[in-house]
Amino acid sequence: MPYGRPRGKVGELQRRLAEFAAARRWEPYHTPKNLVMALGVEAAELAEIFQWLTPGESARVMEDPGTAGRVADEVADVLAYLLQFCEVLGIDAPAALEAKIERNERRFPVTESGGRVDGGAGETDGLDGAQGKANRHSSE
Repeated sequence: MPYGRPRGKVGELQRRLAEFAAARRWEPYHTPKNLVMALGVEAAELAEIFQWLTPGESARVMEDPGTAGRVADEVADVLAYLLQFCEVLGIDAPAALEAKIERNERRFPVTESGGRVDGGAGETDGLDGAQGKANRHSSE
């Protein structure tokens, strides 16, 4: 399992975040519950930027320097809280992601869907089992 602190740049950033929190004596507040709640808030702030944009507008969001800066800041906030969450629980985030990608590659082989983006015949849209376009994404 992917436990421990990652190596390389991600590990360095995770260490810096831990040192930043320790220097301010914030560790008592950095519980898994608090960090995952903060992560959700920051993800919502990122989503808020895109909330009423059309698909085309959302694809061009980085063309506006002001909006691009807001997006980058919110991405940084999401990543910071995710890395702090992983630090507290002892999860090596890159190793966890690599393991998840490998599981998804086995679960959803390209030959299963014939390369189709809809997931192939017989896929369902949700709990009710209705036939239709599958809701596939990398975090399943």
